[in-house]
Amino acid sequence: MNYFLTEEQQMIKELAAKIADEKIAPVAIQYDEEGKFPHDIMKILADSDLCGVYIAEEYGGLGGGILEMSLVVEELSRACGGISLAFAGTGLGTFPIILFGNEEQKKKYLPDIASGKKLAAFGLTEANAGSDAAGIQTTAVLDGDEYVLNGTKQWITNGGEAEVYTVVACTNRSKGARGFSAFIVEKGTPGFSFGKKENKMGIRASCTRELVFENCRIPKENLLSREGMGFIVAMKTLDRTRPGVASQALGIAQGAFEDAVKYSRQRVQFNQAISSFQAIQHILADMAIQIEAARALVYQTCRFIDSGAKDFSKESAMCKVFASDTAMKVTVDAVQVLGGYGYMKEYPVEKRMRDAKITQIYEGTNQIQRNVIALELIKESSKK
Repeated sequence: MNYFLTEEQQMIKELAAKIADEKIAPVAIQYDEEGKFPHDIMKILADSDLCGVYIAEEYGGLGGGILEMSLVVEELSRACGGISLAFAGTGLGTFPIILFGNEEQKKKYLPDIASGKKLAAFGLTEANAGSDAAGIQTTAVLDGDEYVLNGTKQWITNGGEAEVYTVVACTNRSKGARGFSAFIVEKGTPGFSFGKKENKMGIRASCTRELVFENCRIPKENLLSREGMGFIVAMKTLDRTRPGVASQALGIAQGAFEDAVKYSRQRVQFNQAISSFQAIQHILADMAIQIEAARALVYQTCRFIDSGAKDFSKESAMCKVFASDTAMKVTVDAVQVLGGYGYMKEYPVEKRMRDAKITQIYEGTNQIQRNVIALELIKESSKK
């Protein structure tokens, strides 16, 4: 379907697709098995000027928005959902600076991220603060001209590999969620270390670690916005990055669909290709319908956000839920089309199924997203 991308958007999409097909697809299974972080792929993305597609030109980026970022994530994820996460996770860690950083902070950090010289990560989740983000225990206490951070963040994408971290911590416990603040913390800061690399079911080429803060001192200039804005920083960031998760899911689903179609034309049973069987045709048709519907919702949500809309929590949640649920169903169906071969690791669809599952979980579980959608619907209805 023609989504009327601009010439520049089409070029970005084609370039990302070329990198996915030529550089990522051949090594995806290897990186998954070894749990290898894709530094070499990120170097290729940097050399191709794709790392800064969503960063303003004045800070070294291409000046695009959420749609441009999502186009890259979708194409990379079509080859490997884990490798694409080094790029997408950097976007998640960068948007707090884009949205709430002052001019000095933007000039200091965004050019290196846009050039691909540095990766970023976002530190929100903790052992007892997952869906309930208000349960954050990590603290930041102002001591003279420095904040002292103590606590642990859990399951942080790009943890240990990124150089720039945006971290949410509590600065005033008595104010609840209004007592949270957001900070920029650089790798190598004394008192800032990392836990073990997590052994995950999927997205194994992505690095997931704990962030550990033990009397970690950072300049007070590293505060994003002002004290008490941390929860807002986190929620506004996630509203803009959930379409990125949706795009990851969309790419994973598209890759699985292409695998299934190709296999169905090659696999012969009862003296004919299984693509000639109506049972298989219906599965493929449903996969195509679901993917195209998801793509339409994701692209339109991205355009809505990029248009300057003020409130898009509902739409952002909708596209994340629909695309990730689609990815899970499509990848399961792809395994079914390949039958016994689909269950084997030498074929890519079992990996795609493992990669798809996390898209229903991180950046807010789909159950939490449905809560967000329902509350927004009720709020809208009360205004009529």
